[in-house]
Amino acid sequence: MERMTLGRTGIAVSAFCLGTMTWGNQNTEDEAHAQIDMALDHGVDFLDTAEMYPTQPVRAETVGRTEEIIGAWLARTGRRGDVVIATKITGAGNPHVRAGAPITPGTLRAACEASLKRLRTDVIDLYQLHWPNRGSYHFRQNWTFNPARQDRAATQAHMAEIVEAAGRLVTEGKIRAFGVSNESAWGTAEWLRHGTRAGGPRVATIQNEYSLLCRHWDTDLAELCHHEEVTLLAFSPLAGGLLSGKYAGDVTPEGTRRALTPDLGGRITPQVFPAVAAYLGVAARHGLNPCQMALAWVRTRPVPVIPILGATSLQQLRTNLGAAELRLNAEVLDEIEAVRRDHPMPY
Repeated sequence: MERMTLGRTGIAVSAFCLGTMTWGNQNTEDEAHAQIDMALDHGVDFLDTAEMYPTQPVRAETVGRTEEIIGAWLARTGRRGDVVIATKITGAGNPHVRAGAPITPGTLRAACEASLKRLRTDVIDLYQLHWPNRGSYHFRQNWTFNPARQDRAATQAHMAEIVEAAGRLVTEGKIRAFGVSNESAWGTAEWLRHGTRAGGPRVATIQNEYSLLCRHWDTDLAELCHHEEVTLLAFSPLAGGLLSGKYAGDVTPEGTRRALTPDLGGRITPQVFPAVAAYLGVAARHGLNPCQMALAWVRTRPVPVIPILGATSLQQLRTNLGAAELRLNAEVLDEIEAVRRDHPMPY
């Protein structure tokens, strides 16, 4: 398994990350532990979680359960040194976590310490803001995004105090690195600027949605990540399962994510199934597994990107891990780009 470094931190991780948001809802603790074991057997030592997980749906009674499951694995195996753990503080507005309270220095500390307790560890390797208080254009909010509603002075004051609070957590040895999620180019640049002013921590990673079907990152953010050495952690690289082909023809197999979230978080549109069919066609013509093709494509980007793998079964995980050995040739990549031009923004 290829190794990468998170931003400028020196923290080395596998080139794929294991996502955990189904653990405690769609997956039992035993199934989750088996996924960690399989990932490690294949060289994947990077886990991403969040205080509000599991999802599908997020419920007040299950908030934090995924972190507890990871903590139970750490306690059982004693293998803390074998994994790099990333988690997140929930952004403003989720009623199931702190009644929707925004990120403040106080909630940052409280959430971090609660995550440490659930994870049964002394340090979080990468601590991320799940989404910014000011809102964002992610999760299909791009269609109605209006930055004019934002207060620049209040946003910058907030960033300064959060960077300072994160710096104190670093000094105390509770977190090693700082990252953002569901952010914009301007927002990430401002976090970087405030981190420089405060003497750290500097944004190491940005975790945004990125796949063959969702390519918001490709322009301004990719340029920023290149010049500022910020690593993209690509969530939903299979577009909520759409790129596997299991929903082709607008079907909903029993036990899938779509059975729990019929619109797949706004990804089901009249345009999406023709786009999916076109990508499935590329995979079929070249004898490729469509999941492996989609994941391997993410790894071809010219700026460092780590796909976050998610699975609800060991067989799915085994298949997805196989993408690490796949190298896409120029003909496949050219066909993928042709499909993108025909289906540029399917949701």
